[in-house]
Amino acid sequence: MVDSFRISQILELARHEGQVSVDELATRFGVTTQTIRRDLSTLADAGRLDRVHGGAIIPDTHRNPNYRARKVLQESAKREIARLCARQIPPNASVLLNIGTSTEAVARELLTHENLTIVTNNINVADILSKNLTSKVIVAGGELRREDGGLVGDLTTEAIRQFKVDYAVIGTSALDLEGNLLEFDLREVRVSRTIIECSRHTFLVADKSKLNRSAPVRIASVRDIDAIFTDGIPADLASKCESWDTAIFSTG
Repeated sequence: MVDSFRISQILELARHEGQVSVDELATRFGVTTQTIRRDLSTLADAGRLDRVHGGAIIPDTHRNPNYRARKVLQESAKREIARLCARQIPPNASVLLNIGTSTEAVARELLTHENLTIVTNNINVADILSKNLTSKVIVAGGELRREDGGLVGDLTTEAIRQFKVDYAVIGTSALDLEGNLLEFDLREVRVSRTIIECSRHTFLVADKSKLNRSAPVRIASVRDIDAIFTDGIPADLASKCESWDTAIFSTG
């Protein structure tokens, strides 16, 4: 049974501290960690908190969380989405992966794929897939964005223009109900647009928390990509995808 007083207290603590821990809340309220996890899930479902490993954080829908926070945000959902996406990529394919923790999750799922040619502007993706000894990894150089290992700018864009790959796997900071993919960094947006242009098939990996966010710069429309891999999508947006022939692969 949900304790509404405890729920309100958890939310107040999260607002004050910015984040809350499952173990600390269980001790504070004298309940089991399972009970706290249910409380946090209730608040996450209502859009009041974002679940992260070991707890939850207050969502800021108009600011991109730092890389450390993004890495644990919706971690299990990203892993399942990544697994679903990787199944659609055959061996011997060329694949372009951009910046983001969702694409990094896909990279981990591609470790057992054979004879891939990987092109990426994400240092973390390159590091992950360097352990796939049957595959070639090409890093598109450019200005290093230190906070998340992304490579951006004109040099990166020009490097990517040299390729025409079988599949692009891209992430996005936000996805609105009109089907717009949105980002915070214009330099990253220019690279992502080029990635779409230089790919025969484009896959978007985006968990449903992206629908609760906003960002100021438009990358493209869902109509410009071939498939969305997600853990849930509103009916109105799903209907648009159907009219645009954009496939939906959902773990939910």
